[in-house]
Amino acid sequence: MWPPDPNPESDPDPGPVSRSPPRAALPGLCALLPAPAFLCSLKGRLLLAESGLSFIIFVCYTASSASAFLTAPLLEFLLALCFLFADAMQLNDKWQGLCWPMMDFLRCVTAALIYFAISITAVAKYSDGASKAAGVFGFFATIVFAVDFYLIFNEVAKFLKQGNSADETTANKAEEDNSNSDSD
Repeated sequence: MWPPDPNPESDPDPGPVSRSPPRAALPGLCALLPAPAFLCSLKGRLLLAESGLSFIIFVCYTASSASAFLTAPLLEFLLALCFLFADAMQLNDKWQGLCWPMMDFLRCVTAALIYFAISITAVAKYSDGASKAAGVFGFFATIVFAVDFYLIFNEVAKFLKQGNSADETTANKAEEDNSNSDSD
């Protein structure tokens, strides 16, 4: 069995009387799975919903006569998985050179706009059930992506507002120090 047992002399099934405690999970492919705490967070749930809806829409467009639209859900599915992996592994903290919130914001805005446009087209132009289902799921995906970019926008705006208030207070202190030195 893999991994090899450190005590090969021991009996493989000692019976119910002398059970050894379970070994700690070995790092391997399990290390690539997102942490349960991240998956329970709002961002984790949104990314899971985005990737799940994108995959369902991709499958619906594959089975429909509107197969020209299947590229957009496939790309959004792969991008959502990439951002899910990056957020779960905290790559945004490790790779400081990339502007992660802006990339995530642009991904969500473009996905919401594209899903809205192709969903309207799929529901209005095509008559088969798979196209209609893809359109309905596309509207749900539009809402999920819109909620995500709204939350990202609020976080970025709050961060910028805090940065500006700190800059303003330092600038005001510098002005007060300069004005006090002139009065002496």
